[in-house]
Amino acid sequence: MKFGIIKERKNPPDRRVVLSPQACKKVNTTYPQAQVLVEPSDIRVYKDSEYTDNNVTVTQEMQNCDVLIGVKEVPIDALIPNKKYFFFSHTIKKQPYNRNLLKAILDKNIEFYDHEVIVSTKKTRLVAFGRYAGIVGAYNGFRAYGLKYGTFALPKAETLKDQAALISELKKIKLPNIKILLTGKGRVGNGAKEMLDGMGLEQVSLKEYLKNDFNIPVYCQIDVLDYNTRKDGERSNKQEFFTDPSEYKSNFFRFAKVTDFYIAGHFYGDGAPYLFTREDAKQPDFKIKVVADVSCDINGPVASTIKASTIADPVYGYNPNTEQETDYKDPNAIAVMAVDNLPCELPRDASVGFGESFIKHVIPAFFNNDKDGVLERARMTKDGKLTDRFSYLQDYVDGTD
Repeated sequence: MKFGIIKERKNPPDRRVVLSPQACKKVNTTYPQAQVLVEPSDIRVYKDSEYTDNNVTVTQEMQNCDVLIGVKEVPIDALIPNKKYFFFSHTIKKQPYNRNLLKAILDKNIEFYDHEVIVSTKKTRLVAFGRYAGIVGAYNGFRAYGLKYGTFALPKAETLKDQAALISELKKIKLPNIKILLTGKGRVGNGAKEMLDGMGLEQVSLKEYLKNDFNIPVYCQIDVLDYNTRKDGERSNKQEFFTDPSEYKSNFFRFAKVTDFYIAGHFYGDGAPYLFTREDAKQPDFKIKVVADVSCDINGPVASTIKASTIADPVYGYNPNTEQETDYKDPNAIAVMAVDNLPCELPRDASVGFGESFIKHVIPAFFNNDKDGVLERARMTKDGKLTDRFSYLQDYVDGTD
């Protein structure tokens, strides 16, 4: 079986790749019946020569491969009919801008697997860039803090080699005695925590964070039941919250009253309460002045996130009173970092981490008759039709939803 690592063709360019040179070499040596071929690319974080140095073939002949693997959406005119493809399609939530892409995948009889739905039997993601979003998001949040107050200047993450280099820069800065709040204990939240711990910040408990003042900068990491509570006052249950969040309300405001810098690394589910609303942000005792919204849900649970920002222009200001964008240096403004493609700024580390998961969970499925059902669960299309699991997208494909 031939696996092809395709060139990324979406703009703006994405330098990440699913399999690094070492990962390709590992597949080739672990599975004698497998061969990984790599399409030449002048934008990929790894040079073509790094693949050939690892005895991986670099060739234009992607049409000879059985499975084609990329990161971002493949332009419609670059799709090769009758192949198996893996990439992030951004279609499973019926995103309007990619309807024609999914339609083309069906028209070209492509068997398509979306990275986003490569999940375990318990529906947890098996391959993801979330940890790296948290790593870069935390770093960018501190950079936004320095820019807002003019207290220090951090280089852009994309100019640094790896996570160790980011931490090295963070260790150089001098923070005032601020309180930093981190929501989320999944891949994203824990990726951000790696940075806070790496730079030597002290972690405090929820009770200490809410009640005490400190003479050093501190942080507190909280989970979903720390900032949501049942409306009826009964005992909260995490599984119940994820199943039916309608019985819950946010009690995040108690944190907003004592927080200077907030890192949003949580997962937000449909129907869950907003963490803080635009009305909350108007209150005199709402203290947050810098938000690093790694989750980046626009006009959603973090009211100050009114748009995504970009790697080129990562910080904007939110005026709580007008609910409009403003200069982030304005004393009344909340400085918002809401870059929606953060792992792109750490392409080498992100590619290595993603590839390790892909080799662990996906590649074996092609050679063990998919005994764990990984491919079956992730297969969105086959024989020109949506699979049963994704049949809910038919009206989206037809343009009738």
